[in-house]
This record gives sequence, structure tokens and C-alpha cells, in this order.
Amino acid sequence: MAEVLSNLSDALAAAVAAAGPSVVRLEARGRLPASGIVWSPEGVIVTAHHVVEREENIAVGLPEGRTVPGALVGRDPTTDLAVIRAQATGLPPTAWADNGALRVGHLVLALGRPGRDVAATLGIVSALGGGWRTPAGGRLDRYLQTDVVMYPGFSGGPLVDAAGRVLGLNTSALLRGVSLAVPVPTLREVVGALLAHGRVRRGYLGVGAQPVRLPASLAQQVGQETGLLLASIEPGGPAEQRGLLLGDTIIALDGQPVRSLDDLRGSLSGDQVGAELRVRIVRGGQVRELPVVVGERA
Repeated sequence: MAEVLSNLSDALAAAVAAAGPSVVRLEARGRLPASGIVWSPEGVIVTAHHVVEREENIAVGLPEGRTVPGALVGRDPTTDLAVIRAQATGLPPTAWADNGALRVGHLVLALGRPGRDVAATLGIVSALGGGWRTPAGGRLDRYLQTDVVMYPGFSGGPLVDAAGRVLGLNTSALLRGVSLAVPVPTLREVVGALLAHGRVRRGYLGVGAQPVRLPASLAQQVGQETGLLLASIEPGGPAEQRGLLLGDTIIALDGQPVRSLDDLRGSLSGDQVGAELRVRIVRGGQVRELPVVVGERA
């Protein structure tokens, strides 16, 4: 037993040693520093949005001990992610994990650099799920919950597997009282958008809606049981400009069924901003199609 525990202990220490050089300290708020992950050797750092309280006088503490200036590239509050560009090159690259093999019960480590040295805490994956929409409206490719203790300064740091590969970015701000990690696929999507545009572009129609059950005959005709009843329409918004009315029920957008608010939000990706899509509605018991140009959510 002692040998097993000793081997496990050595393996965990090796995982920290492997991932630690890609963890930086981030000073962007008035109190305790937070952590960040090296995204690229050219000084791109990804961290948690909620720890970046100021956009000027940001300092990045590098693993070898230097502190360099950093500048905010962009942020996405809905996924609690932000990108900082540090005035440094040659930073150690991060090893990213394929978390497709991740299972509930797997050992994981949360790493942070609230001071000069890297710190770690051990836990397990406590819950996994499919795509998940945050309370702020962002979408994560996967729900990844752990029981790691998020010590002060750990937010924005990596969640790593037993081999020291990064599974995601730790945050305590997406769900109150719960330690979550933003998974790697979501990191890649959001960081790419922030580097390209400084923000995550999200489409919108300018409507307020609620799910409703379709009459049985209509449900059989369109092949779905629910749609979205328009309860409000923004004056001058994309929906009003193309003739959508209060009381219309959206059942499809761009050929994809719309049964819930998540379906609608999922159909309005950033790359569709400015595109004309066909919205399929029920009006007065009749199915109609209207063209609508997707707007960009401010």
C-alpha cells in the first residue's frame, strides 16, 4: 500500500511539474492576484473574465519570476473568459488534453500561481454533462464540474489530468458555490473569437419568446410538438424589420427545428451575423416562411 501511495504521489507531483510552467500569475484587480494559462508562446494568456477588474496596468507574473506588462485583448462575460497579451515571447506551450475520455471519478488537479510559485489542489471529476448554457447566456461544449477547492487566486488557472495535460480553465464565477472548468473546445472557440474581433459575436432576432405546445394536427404536420411563441418584439430589431408579429410561433430557423430558447440561441451563431435566414413560423394556424437578417447582440 505504501508503494502504491508513493507512486501516486510521485505521479501527481510530476503532473504539476509538467503543467506548472504554463501557469502565470495575473495582477488585474485590487486584491489577491489570479492565475492564467499560456495560450501561445507569443504572450497570449487566457484567464477568467471575473478576475480582470481593470483594463489598464495589468501585470503578468511569468514562471521564471519576471513580471511583464499585459494588455486586455477581449473578454466574454457569458463564458467567464478573457484574453491578455503579455509583453513576452518564448513562453512554455501548454499541453492540451482530449477530455473525451474523461469520466466521473477521475483524479484532477487545479493549478494556480497566486504568488511567485505554482500551487496545486487535488480533487475528482464530480459531474459531467453535455453542452451547457451558463446563467449569463454563454454556451459550454461540456459541463465539467469538480470538487477541487478553489483557493484564492486559483480562478483562471488550469484543470489538469494525471499526465499534466490541461482539461479546461477553472472558474468559480459561472455557478455560485460550484467549481467548474471551461472545457478546451470552448476555450478554443472563444479565444479564437476574442483574438479575431476582441469580442464574441452573437446573433439575435430581437424577440422575447416562450415554449408552447403545438396543436396535435399541426405537430404531426411539422414533425415537432413545441415551438417558440413570440411574446415581445424589439422595436426596430431584425424580427420587426422583416414582419414577424406578436403571437407568431417560430418552429424552425435556417431549416433547423426550434423547440426551445436554447435551440434558437444555438441557431444564432456569430458567423451568421448579417446573413439572411429563413424563419419558419405558425401564424393563424398556417405555416409560413419569412426571410430575416440576423443582427448582432450588443
